[in-house]
Amino acid sequence: MATVTANELKTKGVSAVESRLKTEDEVIISVRGKDRYVVMDIDKYAKLREFELELALQEAKADVKAGRYVTESVADHIKRVIDDL
Repeated sequence: MATVTANELKTKGVSAVESRLKTEDEVIISVRGKDRYVVMDIDKYAKLREFELELALQEAKADVKAGRYVTESVADHIKRVIDDL
């Protein structure tokens, strides 16, 4: 995975990232020597987000199947959420 420093990003702008994305799937932005951010093509991000949402759906279905859910009114739900704070 390619890395771009914050200083390089300041001086070269988006072109510093674009050039690396031609050969890499992701580009790490490092700030003061520490990896802080990841930049990727929007299509790849959309696919990654789709995978995350699919996993969340699978987990929710597993919770329902295992009985790990609550049926309650809106008022009871709000009270429970506030009480848990």
